[in-house]
Amino acid sequence: MIRISIASPQEVVPLDESRGRFREIGRVVLEGEGVKVAKISLAFVDNPTIHDINNRFLKHDEPTDVITFPLSGRGAKTLEGELVIGVEVALEQAKLRGHDVITELSLYLIHGLLHLCDYDDLDDRARKAMRARERHYLKLLDLPDIAEV
Repeated sequence: MIRISIASPQEVVPLDESRGRFREIGRVVLEGEGVKVAKISLAFVDNPTIHDINNRFLKHDEPTDVITFPLSGRGAKTLEGELVIGVEVALEQAKLRGHDVITELSLYLIHGLLHLCDYDDLDDRARKAMRARERHYLKLLDLPDIAEV
């Protein structure tokens, strides 16, 4: 069973109507990566909150799109993790790139879940593999291909 909880302690982007879609995206990605049992927490937050978390945990003094916190070790029966997703970053990027904010947030969700599934984007080869998986899931979920090149 895949359980996905969603918190949205921000008022910048209303997400009530998108919660079901985000849960669907989570299930599709995790099942697609072979995960059968998971407990995932999503927190959609504003810039000050994600800036603080980014600075505190990663020593990056800026807001960011998504931060992934794996809570289970490799090989655990249950994949557990938390994703903190920056809604203001998504809103800004969506406007710059000409699509809606829910699509941008969906990409961040896919990206963060792939990190939980052991993908990374630290070098060119790994980044290409991760982008290919992002594109795969965007297409599978009938979302536009907004993954970076």
